[in-house]
Amino acid sequence: MQLNKVGEKTYYLENATNIGIYQINEKEVYLIDTGNDKDCGKKILKIIEEQNWQIKGIINTHSHADHIGGNAVIQSRTNCDILSSKLENSIINNPILEPTILYGNTPIKELQNKFLMAKPSKSKEIKDLEEGLEYIELKGHSPNMIGVKTSDEIYFLGDALLNEETILKYHFFYLTDVKEFLNSLEILKTLKGTLFIPSHCQATENIDFLIQLNEAKVKEIINFVYQQCAKEITFESLLKKSFDTYSLKMDLNQYVLVGSTLKAYLKYLLEEGKITYFLKENQMFWKQI
Repeated sequence: MQLNKVGEKTYYLENATNIGIYQINEKEVYLIDTGNDKDCGKKILKIIEEQNWQIKGIINTHSHADHIGGNAVIQSRTNCDILSSKLENSIINNPILEPTILYGNTPIKELQNKFLMAKPSKSKEIKDLEEGLEYIELKGHSPNMIGVKTSDEIYFLGDALLNEETILKYHFFYLTDVKEFLNSLEILKTLKGTLFIPSHCQATENIDFLIQLNEAKVKEIINFVYQQCAKEITFESLLKKSFDTYSLKMDLNQYVLVGSTLKAYLKYLLEEGKITYFLKENQMFWKQI
């Protein structure tokens, strides 16, 4: 975990999930996300201590486990505030809700795992931030994800953009709302800054290429799902076709993540007036209009 200074007051820890640090005065800092588990949280604490800083607060871009995993250990040792949007806080405070949403009911034991469910922490709604920090809504990947801008004109973008490797590996990268994700890409196209730091990409001065990659893949999947609905098809058949076509390997985590994302695409096409659903012989079918 490498500490990089990228502005007068802005730093980030290069990690599997990049972690932002903003220095609000000589002693105090805010973190932007905390990585995937308590070990990551402990590493953050060690680096902060080495710099003779104190953590005043954490801003979580969203509630997925790989972004809030260090919250609990950091908050327990520093008593810092944790801030995020109202919807995301519901899950940060009650992580069981994440696999519950994905599974559609109280999740089976195997889905109550570290990958899908962090330890709970006490988070409150983000409103007024310290001077030098702003947040923007970047919905779509998560119900109410936010990005954070610092006074150095540096943006931390959460999972509003995925890198090429992730896109080509998963294709159906996780979305809760396709339309909102596309709207967020339009917002990203308007941003002016000195540096952009998506959570799972290298820091970059220009995000145009990443925006194009993400937008192209989403539109490809929209078309793929639409074409599969040329003949009436059940959700389970569509899910199998999706895994087979894109050479994805199904496990329990991917079953719920890709399945949930596929439902987001069906919802998008339904609301766009491209497909419809009907019930027949105790099954639900989807079909082009």
